[in-house]
Amino acid sequence: MERLTFKLPVFEGPLDLLLHLISKHKLDICDIPIAELLEQYMAYLDEASRMDMEFTSAFLEMASRLVQMKSAMLLPKQEKDPREELVTALLAYQTCKTLAALLAVRRQEHFVRAPQPLPRAQTYRLRHRPAELAEAFVLARGKAKAKQPPTADTFSGVVVRAAASVTTRVLHVMRRLARGGGQRFRTVFADVSSRSEAVATFLAVLELVRAGRVQATAEGDDEILLLRRGTVKWE
Repeated sequence: MERLTFKLPVFEGPLDLLLHLISKHKLDICDIPIAELLEQYMAYLDEASRMDMEFTSAFLEMASRLVQMKSAMLLPKQEKDPREELVTALLAYQTCKTLAALLAVRRQEHFVRAPQPLPRAQTYRLRHRPAELAEAFVLARGKAKAKQPPTADTFSGVVVRAAASVTTRVLHVMRRLARGGGQRFRTVFADVSSRSEAVATFLAVLELVRAGRVQATAEGDDEILLLRRGTVKWE
């Protein structure tokens, strides 16, 4: 998947950006390769932040959702596709854009009178209770804050953090078991600091058991799950 060439367009929202990336790289909207799409999405946000472009927190929320979907795709087969909700939203947004473009064309085909100026009222005759004025002020102040661009701290933990590698966690588990004896299953998660690392560690244990390099047995009255070196020779 080629990288974006940055003469950055301005998008109305994260769905608009995702549709642009899907169209640009000819991706199947019903079977989205989340890892590739996430890479392009993060590249846009990174470049936009360097160019001091303003974009709302909705873009950061979508980045977080894509990272979560990528982690979920590493898990064994699930009943519900983690991408289903995103695909539904994209298809609906794509339909709205198509209809909006059609309406714009039809609007140009018909005469539309320009808005007529109204005389400005010189006297405001309505009366309001103090509580209503206070509520209106709080509401207006909240909307003003929502329009402010996100700070650099907003990106931490969403844009910078990389997904853990299953290969790295395989080496971690093998090193723990190389000391000899059995290791409790939960001990291989002792140094896990994120959900991505926990998923990668679990997949690493499954892969080692499947390959015969690790044996998993339940022992004791409490049937505690222990991991030991398997019968297949370690390289």
